[in-house]
Amino acid sequence: MIVNALKDLWATTRNVIPIMSILILFQLFILKKPIENLRVFILGCIFSILGLHFFLKGVTTALIPLGESVGKNIVILEKKYLIILFAFALGYASTLVEPALEALALEVEEISVGAIPHKVLINAVAIGFGLGLSIGIAKILNNIPTKKVMLPLMTLAIVLLYFAPDEYVAIAFDSASATTGPVNIPINMALAIGLAKVLGEVDPLLNGFGIIGLTSMGSVLTVLLLGIIMK
Repeated sequence: MIVNALKDLWATTRNVIPIMSILILFQLFILKKPIENLRVFILGCIFSILGLHFFLKGVTTALIPLGESVGKNIVILEKKYLIILFAFALGYASTLVEPALEALALEVEEISVGAIPHKVLINAVAIGFGLGLSIGIAKILNNIPTKKVMLPLMTLAIVLLYFAPDEYVAIAFDSASATTGPVNIPINMALAIGLAKVLGEVDPLLNGFGIIGLTSMGSVLTVLLLGIIMK
């Protein structure tokens, strides 16, 4: 057991080392700048490896199985609107704790000198993600092809692009990318695939995937709408 644990830790370390090596070599030999506070830097590298390792272990042993289990058993609610409401609540809540989105929102607030508060942006993105997830779950429940759902959303996004301020257009697409992080992907994809597996008439390959694209598109739409409102 210990041997397997060490092998898994080494696998994570092996994936992180190339990234750190490139940055270190570029800093020392191209930029010709020293690494400030070497002791803190080394400690930070160790924490990064351990944190990533334990997070990945937690995701594979807890979040993904739990999400898939919920997806398989949620059909006992029977009423489709309750399942869709649950999907919205789950998508909204999981987006609020997404670290990449928090970092992006803080940067936006700083660059905009407080004109775009980070809490407002985070909640707008979370609402869009929740809407996208609920649309995706509704698509699975009703066995609707992904393209029939995605095309209208993309058309609506194109229309909103013409009315939203330019700065919000860029922020909208970055925000959507920031939602596809280590918290949202395992939970929500596992939920969708688990639900698709348990519905007899639904093909999990055709309907279980694509859910992340819908959630990202939902986030794009709500941020564009936020820009139009605040304009």
